[in-house]
Amino acid sequence: MPHLRPPAFSPGFTAFVWGLVFGAFIVLGLLAIGISRPTAVLFGVVAGFGIFFFVRLTGADQLRR
Repeated sequence: MPHLRPPAFSPGFTAFVWGLVFGAFIVLGLLAIGISRPTAVLFGVVAGFGIFFFVRLTGADQLRR
């Protein structure tokens, strides 16, 4: 019987997904409260990049020796 394991994703890909999801969440939240579309997209893109770099730099677990 084969052992099923989840796929291994690189830390960069995981950080990209976090940034993309939270950036889109921010855009949708800003649109929901009445902020104009260009302003919401700008804030979402900037926040997405910030989240990507934060998760990329601090999100990986340290390997134990």
